[in-house]
Amino acid sequence: MNLAFFISRRYFLTLQKERFISVISLISCLGIAIGVMALIIVIAVMTGFDNDLKDKIIGANPHIIIQSEDGIADFQQVKSLIEGLRGVRDVAPYVSGQAFLYYKDKVLSLNLKGVDQASESRVTRILGYMEGGRLNLPPGGIVLGKELAAVLGLSVGDEVVLSSPVVGLNTPFKVSGIFHTGMYDYDLNLAFLNIKDAQQFFGVGTLVTQVGVRLDNPYLAPQVKKELNRVLPAGLHSRTWMDINKNFFSALALEKLAMFIILTLIVLVACFNIVSTLIVMVVEKTKDIGILKAVGVSQGQVRRIFTWGGLIIGTGGILFGIIGGIILCLLLKKYQFIQLPQDIYYIDHLPVALRGLDVAMIAGSALLICFLATIYPASKAARLVPADALRYE
Repeated sequence: MNLAFFISRRYFLTLQKERFISVISLISCLGIAIGVMALIIVIAVMTGFDNDLKDKIIGANPHIIIQSEDGIADFQQVKSLIEGLRGVRDVAPYVSGQAFLYYKDKVLSLNLKGVDQASESRVTRILGYMEGGRLNLPPGGIVLGKELAAVLGLSVGDEVVLSSPVVGLNTPFKVSGIFHTGMYDYDLNLAFLNIKDAQQFFGVGTLVTQVGVRLDNPYLAPQVKKELNRVLPAGLHSRTWMDINKNFFSALALEKLAMFIILTLIVLVACFNIVSTLIVMVVEKTKDIGILKAVGVSQGQVRRIFTWGGLIIGTGGILFGIIGGIILCLLLKKYQFIQLPQDIYYIDHLPVALRGLDVAMIAGSALLICFLATIYPASKAARLVPADALRYE
């Protein structure tokens, strides 16, 4: 066994007389454990939040949207160009725009999307969001979000009136279905029509205003977008789901980084206790250090003794923190005992996604901080002169 590690283990793990040093070591260990545990839980929750939102956004929207200000006259030609690209799974036409919805004495503005039922179910997961499991869009039918239906007091079979701010038509529609994506904004502000009804309502004839593209891998959308821009006719431009939600995901990533830095300060503060422990230990063990150096132990070995001591305390805290953090994350994921206001956070519970890479990064960062905390006291111990250490003994 390494001499420095052996002596360090005897000093820091078998403390019998130095009760004060034992208490400081325990406080240091607990401080690091709390910091690591808090980091693991917060990063797991933020990762889960990020993953959950991405999954819902990808499920409710095409991976790439192609549109033109003047509309797309020949959808089949554009479709054939898109389907020839690698990674494209399916394509769907849309007619979208703003409308006012009237019901009794209530009126709301919403996003209206005309879809082809057959192709829409292949491009998005809208079928999985239907309350009844069907996307029923007969002529004159409309499918509303759950939150919108709740605000207006609507149910399947009720009749509403849609008004187009562009064309000025007031057209009655019957509610034929209700969907629930779990995202408050979508469920409050989005409604679906049959694409032919939407073309007539917005007065665009046989044009489509958008083309939705579903990919085999949604995270390859930027690469496919480059290929689309190369083959599509002039006047058509494309946006990926990442482009559309760029500001949102950038803010989420910045918030995650900020929380990591802030919570790392807990570990940093706890590591000051390691510095205190080692400095007190150096003072208490001045005689022992003098004897070790007098019998030939080198400065490097003395330095390693106290470095190992700090790492023993730090590693213990990190291990307890990892175990506690993982247990709490698993409990939080299973029982979902923290509920969220859905109109603020898009989701109704606290999501948890525990990744091994995040745990390893947190553990590595904490261990690095613990090592840095040992540098000064270990160097101070290594610089002790044996004659000075033993002068009054």
